[in-house]
Amino acid sequence: MHIAYQVVGNGPRDIVYVPGFISHLDLMWESPRTARVLRRLSSFARLILFDKRGTGLSDRIGAMPTLEERMDDVRAVMDAVASKQAGLVGISEGGPLSILFAATYPQRTSALVLYGSYARRQWAPDCPWGRTEVELEGFLKLVEEKWGQGDVLATYFDQNRGISAQYKRFLGRLERTAASPGAALSLLRMNADIDVRNLLPSVTVPTLVLHRVGDPNVTVGNGRDLSARIRGAKYIELAGNDHAIGEGDADAILDEIEIFLTGVRRGPEPDRVLATVLFTDIVDATKRLAEIGDHAWKEVLAQHHFVVRKELDRYRGREIDTAGDSFLAAFDGPARAVRCAQAISDGVKPFGIDVRAGLHTGECEIMGEKLGGIAVHIGSRIASLATAGEVLVSSTVKDLVAGAGIRFEPRGTHILKGVPGEWTLLAAS
Repeated sequence: MHIAYQVVGNGPRDIVYVPGFISHLDLMWESPRTARVLRRLSSFARLILFDKRGTGLSDRIGAMPTLEERMDDVRAVMDAVASKQAGLVGISEGGPLSILFAATYPQRTSALVLYGSYARRQWAPDCPWGRTEVELEGFLKLVEEKWGQGDVLATYFDQNRGISAQYKRFLGRLERTAASPGAALSLLRMNADIDVRNLLPSVTVPTLVLHRVGDPNVTVGNGRDLSARIRGAKYIELAGNDHAIGEGDADAILDEIEIFLTGVRRGPEPDRVLATVLFTDIVDATKRLAEIGDHAWKEVLAQHHFVVRKELDRYRGREIDTAGDSFLAAFDGPARAVRCAQAISDGVKPFGIDVRAGLHTGECEIMGEKLGGIAVHIGSRIASLATAGEVLVSSTVKDLVAGAGIRFEPRGTHILKGVPGEWTLLAAS
């Protein structure tokens, strides 16, 4: 059995992040919401991540593992990274597993944090806040009919409240890569049978229970019950009606976790990230629309969007925004961004259209799923100066891809509207 794991950060303490229903080590970092949580935790600790067996990058298996087997996987991962003791952060369904580990291995558990979690998932006369059989069957039916399209996790996280089409596409990709439909059904059925209430009095390590009062998935009664049954547990109820830890006011949750594990409240780190931004749009789109008419243009636009999204996926770009025939995407590597832009330019030519592209690398402000800041404005201004079929970049991008085999042709020095100074631009050839 192979368990996929990852270590991030080098702080003075270890944290094992025990994920919920499903996870995928690579895709977790592609979600700005989840990546923000992981960056914050790894800013004050050595963060140990893993995919539970049967999900993500870990081995697929026939029968679903028991909690005991999954507990052994946590211990094996800790052994592999030489972690003698760690704080466990159990998210949602990861909570019962964390509880079992803390009760079984108190000497290896420095602290226990439970967010949006439970001891028993299903309703019972003495667990009136649990999920009913009707609710479970409805969710299982949704998995059978919609797994891989994003509907399941959209419902699981936030009951489909105002979710963007872009984020739903990401959730669909996460569903497809994190577990097969059959594995997802088995996991849900296994979770329905979990009941660790008898273990709670055996938890002796310092424990923090966090729950949002309006959590639509795991109702707040679960958090209150957990804290009441664990001796000395600290319980904090937070405002909000989201289930996913990265949604809503995530900083309020992360602040409480940090002060509980370290004794210090530093507050959130600046929401900024270094990224290469790519702007593309169709050249003379209005003229082309007038030439071929609304119906044909709609088909061309659909083909254009397909090519752009295919190449973004191929080069690990993240779609930030779309408006008409324009795209804004972000990359964590400038060379891949340039090659993606070139592939898009080549890919749309058979449809009788040309795109122009502009790229810049700089520090961007994270604004939910969007990016903002001066670097984004620079990328937009550069794109506006590109000609048909041209991939125009700032000298910053050119300098960062040295040695990547990409050739550039100078395009002179320009004043970018609203941006201080003069900017040297080049075309990727």
